[in-house]
Amino acid sequence: MRRRWIPMAAATLATFAASATSAGAVTLPASFTDEVVASVPSPTALAWTPDGRMLIATQPGRLRVLSGGAVVGAPALDLSAVACTNSERGLLGVAVDPLFAGNRFIYVYYTFNKGSCTTTTAVNRVSRFVLSDANTVDRATETVLIDNIPSPAGNHNGGDVQFGKDGNLYISVGDGGCDYAAGGGCAGSNDAARDQNILLGKVLRITPTGAIPAGNPFQALGSARCNLAGRTTAAQCQETFAWGLRNPFRMAFDPNAAGTRFYINDVGQNIWEEIDDGVAGADYGWNVREGRCANNSTTNCSPPPAGMTDPVHDYSHSSTGCGSITGGAFVPTGVWPASYDGGYLFGDYVCGRIFALTPAGTRTIFADQLGSSSAVHLAFGPHGATRALYYTSYLSGGTVHRIAYSAATNRAPAARLSASPASGPPGIVVTLDGTASSDPDPGDTLSYAWDFGDGSPVAQTTSATIAHTYATAGRFTAKLTVSDDNGASSSPANATIDVGNTVPEPVITSPSTSARFAVGQSISLRGSATDREDGTLSSSRLSWTVLRRHGTHTHPWYGPVTGNSSSFTAPPPEDLEATTNSSVEVILTATDSRGATASVSRVVEPRLVDLTFHSSPSGLTLALNGTSFAAPRTWTSWEGWNVSAGAPDPAGYVFRRWSDGGARTHTIRTPSSARTYTATFRRR
Repeated sequence: MRRRWIPMAAATLATFAASATSAGAVTLPASFTDEVVASVPSPTALAWTPDGRMLIATQPGRLRVLSGGAVVGAPALDLSAVACTNSERGLLGVAVDPLFAGNRFIYVYYTFNKGSCTTTTAVNRVSRFVLSDANTVDRATETVLIDNIPSPAGNHNGGDVQFGKDGNLYISVGDGGCDYAAGGGCAGSNDAARDQNILLGKVLRITPTGAIPAGNPFQALGSARCNLAGRTTAAQCQETFAWGLRNPFRMAFDPNAAGTRFYINDVGQNIWEEIDDGVAGADYGWNVREGRCANNSTTNCSPPPAGMTDPVHDYSHSSTGCGSITGGAFVPTGVWPASYDGGYLFGDYVCGRIFALTPAGTRTIFADQLGSSSAVHLAFGPHGATRALYYTSYLSGGTVHRIAYSAATNRAPAARLSASPASGPPGIVVTLDGTASSDPDPGDTLSYAWDFGDGSPVAQTTSATIAHTYATAGRFTAKLTVSDDNGASSSPANATIDVGNTVPEPVITSPSTSARFAVGQSISLRGSATDREDGTLSSSRLSWTVLRRHGTHTHPWYGPVTGNSSSFTAPPPEDLEATTNSSVEVILTATDSRGATASVSRVVEPRLVDLTFHSSPSGLTLALNGTSFAAPRTWTSWEGWNVSAGAPDPAGYVFRRWSDGGARTHTIRTPSSARTYTATFRRR
């Protein structure tokens, strides 16, 4: 999955929040509304119990429950002490047993820490737990069904778990980002999905007890179970249902089908995003194919090689401005207008859109302006007497939204509220701002009802802003309700004002503003914070988060971790295309004794190194990380990054040697300064 990049060099939490919410109001078709139903950190997946409780998996390793319209205070399940949550690892999927009413079973996909989250001892596993009616899970009820799925690079974990109508549990697993095998490649050169004796790059299918369903396609002589080791010395894993996938981050099962029908949303590399029809035994071609084309091509799009299956739909990054397919959901028949029956919805994390795909294959934009880092997971869930579309977003720290349809001619507006300043001494004048509020019906005029939370009378205005003086110390919750001129009103939006308290002032001392990093380097995190009321804050009130920024999105890399000092290992770029638009961002958050927080951040750039490749004679084709190019060419790399250089024999020539003495295909650890490499060939 890909993440959002919010450019900032140093900012308070208030500035960060303002940047994160700048996407604007969600645009939807007439008679649809978008509403935030929960705020939780980094929500990855949703599921519902038969009694209507919403289970929210969060990347930090905590399973939250939304019941009665509110998030239950304590997590139902907290795996943070045993999970790896760095990079794109964490608690990534949740499912509810079809027989939950009798057995109370839930299933989760998470990254387990076998020793160190910075090494290959981080592995993905699928476990079953028991969820009580009191919204608690005893960790002692864990039954591990599949274990030791490698997570070599931290990303491309997949992580979806869902039940089909056949009563079996389906699990999506990515290719691990880099090859699990020593000397293997990363990104487009990672061929782990081609290996059928390991669970990487696959969709798996097991029974609720972890057994192999009778119809699984790879149970012939020479196959074996891979549930304990994540791999086998035999030819094939019996858990495999389909294979040849890069990062099948989310799946979607069709509620309208008589049997089990599902789509697989497979995140692409540099060019294509794809949707695959989930068919037993299918090979979707990665890393030979991307979308309907050869890997890293827009022109070599002939029918796939024998045995490989093309996607049912794909789209290019260049044609859409998007770049990471995420959640998907089939529209249940009869829930929305008939024009949506049989349709498929899918989100893209980079551009913040939800698309609608008709059965005939026509793609249109259903929802726009969600903001980058949105639509991580899509699912239809209960909403009153009907069902609505829910989606999760990393935007603004993490939210769960509901998109509902109403045939009413007048739709309710949505309130948005911010406060500036949000803290200060008694007598502080706070400007409450509701200008981000919106109405989905064109032409409606809004009015604003302000509840200041300090006992003052509610104020009614036609203006979207108002100033209010908070005279006494305390922590107050201001509320804004907006109404349109046709009588519809919003749910209230809240903002907290802390009077008699100021936010802390965190300071990052390491890394320095001039620091540059090499891949694999240990980067020290040092910082402190002072507070006007509390003085110097203890280390327990400081928290570090590190993001890997890539273009217009970010990938989580490290943290959050508590303390005034820590360290992390500098990451590699995602691929060759990312070397010139990627960096890391270090964020230090301080929390005072009254819960007020502030954050500062620092962007640390990599040390860029030019690698120039020549051929002798000139103009022959070479390869870098699996990407073919005509020499000479200069590539930008990061110091310390291992790249794979190749010299395939062109027509009429035979490879002789590389100038650095390496084999025909060999690994180059990027040096600290520019370097030239020449591949010499002789005529046949």
